[in-house]
Amino acid sequence: MTVLFWVLAPAALVFGFGVFRLGSMAQVTFALLASFLAVAGLVLLLGLGYLGTVIALMMVIEMVIMVVFMIMYMMNPAGLMPMAMYHNKPGAMSISVGTFVLLAAGILLMDWPARAGAPAPNLTFALGRSLMGEQMLTMMTLGITLFATIVATVVLATGRGRYDRLGDELDVATADDPLGGGVGR
Repeated sequence: MTVLFWVLAPAALVFGFGVFRLGSMAQVTFALLASFLAVAGLVLLLGLGYLGTVIALMMVIEMVIMVVFMIMYMMNPAGLMPMAMYHNKPGAMSISVGTFVLLAAGILLMDWPARAGAPAPNLTFALGRSLMGEQMLTMMTLGITLFATIVATVVLATGRGRYDRLGDELDVATADDPLGGGVGR
């Protein structure tokens, strides 16, 4: 576990730092995903299986949605064009480093409390109950509704599909691209 910690902790920091240093949205998305997956691994190492799994699943789904929207709506192809991820470079770096130092100092200098009592018999159920209370069904319904709304919005927003340009069998000699400037034959 110690070796795994010393692999995941620097990986989370390096990939997190890469979010501010990489040049395209696609690279930044994958760096952010890698950073969050390393954090999820650290949470799993703490023995919080449910929370670590939720972090991993949530971040993977979030990044996939981000990539889908980048491919569909960005002016540059799939977010691969160079761009700056932040505007006030010295200020952003100062705030980031200062926050990291403050949090690390707090972790190292604080007196940690001793455990009082025994853990609940079913930790996953106890965590879900304490987070959601009696609203678990409401939150599950809300999640499904939001996902259906995102899918419906994307379907309704696009006037044509990928096969409209080159035909159902993708065998049309010239692309029928009403917008012009498209990529293809």
